[in-house]
Amino acid sequence: MGLSINNHRINTWDPEDEQFWVRTGRRVARRNLVWSVLTEHLGFTLWTLWSVVAVKLGAWHFSVDQLFWLVALPNLVGAAVRVPYTFAPARFGGRNWTVVSTLLLLVPAVLLAVAVRDPHTPYWAFLLIAATAGLGGGNFASSMANITHFYGAGRQGVALGINAAGGNVGVSSVQLLAPLLIASFGLVAAGLVWVPLILLAAAGAWLRMDNLATARSALRDQVGVVRRGQTWLVSVLYIGTFGSFIGYATALPLLTKSQFPDTSATAYAFAGPLIGSLARPVGGWLADRYGGANVTLWNFLAMGGGVLGVLGALRAHDYPVFLAGFAVLFVTAGIGNGSTYRMIPAIFRAQALRGVSREDADATASALTVGRRDGAAVLGLTSAVGALGGFGINRAFGYSIAHTGNAEAALVGFAVFYAVCFGLTWFCYLRRRLAVRVLPSLADARV
Repeated sequence: MGLSINNHRINTWDPEDEQFWVRTGRRVARRNLVWSVLTEHLGFTLWTLWSVVAVKLGAWHFSVDQLFWLVALPNLVGAAVRVPYTFAPARFGGRNWTVVSTLLLLVPAVLLAVAVRDPHTPYWAFLLIAATAGLGGGNFASSMANITHFYGAGRQGVALGINAAGGNVGVSSVQLLAPLLIASFGLVAAGLVWVPLILLAAAGAWLRMDNLATARSALRDQVGVVRRGQTWLVSVLYIGTFGSFIGYATALPLLTKSQFPDTSATAYAFAGPLIGSLARPVGGWLADRYGGANVTLWNFLAMGGGVLGVLGALRAHDYPVFLAGFAVLFVTAGIGNGSTYRMIPAIFRAQALRGVSREDADATASALTVGRRDGAAVLGLTSAVGALGGFGINRAFGYSIAHTGNAEAALVGFAVFYAVCFGLTWFCYLRRRLAVRVLPSLADARV
């Protein structure tokens, strides 16, 4: 099959065709993946910037609970905008929407710089500006929904893991660089430094990315996945994995400052999101090898152990154990991100192929296209629901500290939720008899 590119629009694309993939597909997919990672990285950077800024707002004398609201609000808005962002690439084209969504990051960057210049900026203004940072959270949904079309089923686990990890590292980048910038140039620099990078990334996406004609679909064809139970089931699991990652990543600096005030709250905060981001493609690789449900199941058990470790550290007021417990949580959240996301294309590919004869090449190709379309839509919707976990974790910490003086109640709640996710994964995906009854093709799928 030949590759036809006209004004960055690719009219024919079949990543399941090995000859096409080796000849031209791999090169084009890799080029789009590179720029997808760079733009998504900046999205995460702006989305989580307030996790550092909130710690540095001492001059405004906000309470701990008020500061947790500033950290939590971008997560809530990010979750909300991920829904329209999910459908945008199929409607406007992956390249086109990547450029637009990247340029929108200028809004939170510039507004932050304006707000911190005035020592009398009111709390409500900070809330509104923090909310605009949620635009950065939306980039993940559109990026994942777009890039999944470039890769075949056997390569999606690693590709999606790399794409997501490259974005997730943006959390670590901002928590490493922003404190240094603020210490050297003041809070204004925490916003303005990203402006030239945003413009450069948008230009790169415009010049180097492509729109896939095969990925275009009507909104009504995509929203049909909302009515499927599998969409909401994997979304709950993703709250437990990605919601934990983004929640702990944004909450850790402020939580450390409130529970261990004699330590430097931002000194080690960047390390957690970094190891979690690097663990994400490992989770995708493990899922490709052993099945996403198997990896996800035991990962939730390990996450429960990590929460109990942090809980014990808080009770003993042991800072090194506190950091070690969060290291476990970040590694397992990263692995779970990759394994859970790997399950989604497999599930909807299996559903699309149900009842289709493998001997009918045309019907099989059509079913695979539908499976990729549905899987892409669910990837985005799941990311939206999962991001709510980031809001929930920050609010749980803020509420627990405000009403009990510590974070123990919040941690107990997280442990219970991981136990529920463990049970759901086993009950719905690893009980063969139930899988055969509810979704026969899943019994043979690498879910």
